[in-house]
Amino acid sequence: MMEALRKLPIGIQSFEKIRTGNYLYVDKTAYVYKLALLETPYFLSRPRRFGKSLFLSTLKAYFQGKKELFEGLIIAKLEKDWFEYPVFHLDMNVDKTIDMLSFISILDTNLRDLEEVWSKDPAEETPAARLKGLIKRAHEQTGRKVVVLIDEYDKPLLDTIDKKELHEQIYAQLGGFYAMLKSADEHLKFLFLTGITKFAQLNVFSQLNQLDDISLQDPYAGICGITEEELLHNFQPELHALAENNGQTYEEAVDEMKKRYDGYHFARKSPDIYNPFSVLNVLNTKVYRDYWFKTGTPTALVKLVKKQGLPASYIECGVRARESDIEEFRVGQDDLVPFLYQSGYLTIKEYKKEFDTYVLGFPNEEVAYGCRFV
Repeated sequence: MMEALRKLPIGIQSFEKIRTGNYLYVDKTAYVYKLALLETPYFLSRPRRFGKSLFLSTLKAYFQGKKELFEGLIIAKLEKDWFEYPVFHLDMNVDKTIDMLSFISILDTNLRDLEEVWSKDPAEETPAARLKGLIKRAHEQTGRKVVVLIDEYDKPLLDTIDKKELHEQIYAQLGGFYAMLKSADEHLKFLFLTGITKFAQLNVFSQLNQLDDISLQDPYAGICGITEEELLHNFQPELHALAENNGQTYEEAVDEMKKRYDGYHFARKSPDIYNPFSVLNVLNTKVYRDYWFKTGTPTALVKLVKKQGLPASYIECGVRARESDIEEFRVGQDDLVPFLYQSGYLTIKEYKKEFDTYVLGFPNEEVAYGCRFV
C-alpha cells in the first residue's frame, strides 16, 4: 500500500518542480518534441485546469536545455541535441483584470521580469515596443533566436467580458501587443500561445497568418488532460486505494471514474480524455466529488449563461455545430456554443462526416450535474 502514497502534482504547474520534487508525471514530452521540430507559431485552446500551464512549463524547460529534467521520459530517447535558448514566458493570469490600471500592471509585471535579465531601453514606452526590444536584445546578446510562450493569452478579455467599454479598450491594447510578434518574427525561434477561447478578429490571429491552431487537430487531441490509457498505466496503486476506500472492486472504481470524469474529445478522432484536475483530486482524497466544476468554471461563462437563460435540457438534447462554429467566439453573439465547448462544458460526442458537423454534449456526470445549478 505504500505505493499509493506517491506524490500527486495537485495544483503544481511547474515541470521543473514536478521532476525535482519526485511528483508523479504523465509523460507528454513526445508532443514537445513534435512541436519543436518546426519553427511554427502555435495556438492551443483548452478548458481551465486542463494542464495548459504545465505543458507550457515543459516547453520552457526543454528550450532552456535542461536535459537532466527529462531523463527517463520519451523525449530523452528522441532528442540528441540539447540547446539553450532565451525563453520569454508571459503569464497573463498573474492577476485579475478589473480596470485599465490592473491590465497595464499585468503587462508591466511580465515585462519588468524580462527587463531585469535583458535590460531596459527608456525609449521603449509602450508594452509592445518594450517586448519587441527585449526580443531583439535577447537574440543579439545570445546569438540564438527567442522562444516566446504566452499562457492564458485571453485572461484579461475573459475578466472584462461583461464590461463592454473596458473590454473593447483591452481588446485594442492586447491586439497591438500581440500583433508586434509578427514584426519580431526574424528574432523568434518558437511561439506558443494558450487560452480558453479564440476571440474572433483579434490581431494575434489575423496578423500572425502562419499561426497553427492545433486545438482541434487529431494528432494533438491528447496533449492536455489524461487519456484512458494514461490513467490505467500511471495510476494503478491510486485506483486500487480509491476502490478500497469506497468499498468497491477495482473495476467498479474505474467505471465510476469514467462516468464522472471521462468523456472529453478535442478532435474528430480523439481518445477518451479525463479531466486531470478531478482525477488528481479524487485519487488524492479517495472521495468522489465534483472537483473541477467548483473551481474551473470561468466567471464570464456563468454571467453569459445566466444572462441568456440557457437551459441544461438544451445541451442534453445534443447540439450540432460546424468546426467554424466552435473555433471562435465573438463577444455579443447570441450563440454560446463556442464558449461552452472551449470552456469544457460541451465536448465532441460524434462527428458526422456526411454533414461535416459535430454533435456536442455534456462530457460526463460531473459537468451534467453541475450545469443544472449554474
